[in-house]
Amino acid sequence: MPPLFHHCRDFMTLSAPITGVRLRSPTARAVVALSLTQLIGWGATFYLPAVMGPAMAGELGMALPMVMAGPTIMLVVMAMMSWPLSSIFERHGARAVMTWGAALGAGGLLILGLAHGPVFYILSWVTIGLAGTCMLTTPAQIAVSEIAGDKARRALGILILAGGLTSTIVWPLTGLLQDQWGWRATTLLFAALMLFVCAPLHWTALARRPKEKSGVKAAPESAPIHGPSFILLAASFAANGFVTWGFALTIIILFEAAGLDHAGALAAAAFIGIARWAGRLVDFLGGRRWSGFFIGLTGSALFPLSFAVLLLSNSFTGAMLFAALYGIASGITAVTRATLPLQIFPTGTYARASARLAVPLNLSYAAAPPLFTTVVTYAGPQTALCWLS
Repeated sequence: MPPLFHHCRDFMTLSAPITGVRLRSPTARAVVALSLTQLIGWGATFYLPAVMGPAMAGELGMALPMVMAGPTIMLVVMAMMSWPLSSIFERHGARAVMTWGAALGAGGLLILGLAHGPVFYILSWVTIGLAGTCMLTTPAQIAVSEIAGDKARRALGILILAGGLTSTIVWPLTGLLQDQWGWRATTLLFAALMLFVCAPLHWTALARRPKEKSGVKAAPESAPIHGPSFILLAASFAANGFVTWGFALTIIILFEAAGLDHAGALAAAAFIGIARWAGRLVDFLGGRRWSGFFIGLTGSALFPLSFAVLLLSNSFTGAMLFAALYGIASGITAVTRATLPLQIFPTGTYARASARLAVPLNLSYAAAPPLFTTVVTYAGPQTALCWLS
């Protein structure tokens, strides 16, 4: 059979639509459920201020930078709590933790929707950060690895591929709801979705006894994680996360510094999202033939090449070439972060390793926007690009 047939068959098996199709595979049910809960989870938390931040700032009497610091607080809390939760995921599985995380996220959004000043606003993001540690990205990847067993890499690729559409779907929907109902009612609606959609899906779709369901004999709880490998992987992931998250907030400024007008800069920036999704598709299409190491190294090599293109070009064509290279690299490395621990660490330690790797990763996510903005502001866009290259 042609290779494309295998890809299409796998995609349909793992990601058949919820409506009108009965998903018989436990892995397929889990991936579809988690794709939806991750979209709601990230869209209702981290991505929320991007649309509703100005309205929140005006009504709460807070400066916009302080409002926009909410997601940073969330990421710092997630980093602080990831390591303590790692052993809980390994011993008890993701199902119960993710269910409670969704309920806790609903509580954080309830506090946010009812807040009338900075104290409760900050408290809401601390609560959302605790919830995120229990249900966002890393726990979802752990849940997939528990239920998919030796097919985890492919299932993770599908989950991450679906996650690439979060901002594309959530931002327009959030803007529409805010226009109709206001930011408070929109926030409370998201809280209801967390409680009545995400929590039940986590409870019903995920593995009840993951180690038995996966068909993989678990490694002993004390199985060691190779220290040097962990340190190298953590440093690599953190550096990559710093570049991708810090760069995102200043991309239009950098395009304009390269000589583009505002309309051209917006168009090139928008194309990054399409290229990033295409990069996530690379692992899905090539995973049968290429190892995760090869795909990851390819993505890493594309980053400096993309920055060199932007440094050497001042045309719209150059900016679009940069957007394509950078977006594909970013998409590839998003998949690599989820799948490489499967290949590097002993069977049965994926939950512990992934949760601990989330500590430096979330810290880099939180630190990147303010630090990178500072470099661009005081040293200039060209210095920032040379630094990244």
